[in-house]
Amino acid sequence: MAFRFLAVLACSFLALWALAPSVRAQDAAGERLFRARCASCHSLEAGQNRIGPSLNGVIGRKAGSVEGARYSAGLRDLGITWDAGQIDRFLANPRAMVAGTTMAIAVTNAADRAAVTAYLESQPASN
Repeated sequence: MAFRFLAVLACSFLALWALAPSVRAQDAAGERLFRARCASCHSLEAGQNRIGPSLNGVIGRKAGSVEGARYSAGLRDLGITWDAGQIDRFLANPRAMVAGTTMAIAVTNAADRAAVTAYLESQPASN
C-alpha cells in the first residue's frame, strides 16, 4: 500500500515537472502577446484605464463595470461575467459578440487567444 502511494506520488511529481516548462512558455507567450496586441489600449493596473478599460481582475468581473472606463452600450448591457470562455469568444470576434463595441482588434489564432487568456488569469487582481 505504501509502495503504491509512493509510486503515484512520484508519477504525479514527474508529470508536474514535465508540464512546468510548457506552462512557463505559455505565460511568456501570453505576456508577449498582451504587450504586443493589447497593452496599447489596456493596462493591467487597477484604475488605469486607457482607450479600453483596465484588465486588472478581468476574470470574474462583470462586463462593462470598470469605473471611469468608456464602454459601448452593447458592452455595458452584455450582462455576463468574464471567464476564460467568454474572453476567448470576445477576442475571437469582438463585434460578433457585442454589437457596437469599440474593440477593433480580433485575435483569430486560437493558441494566441489561449495564451493571452491564461496570462490574464495569472495576473493578480489589485484594488
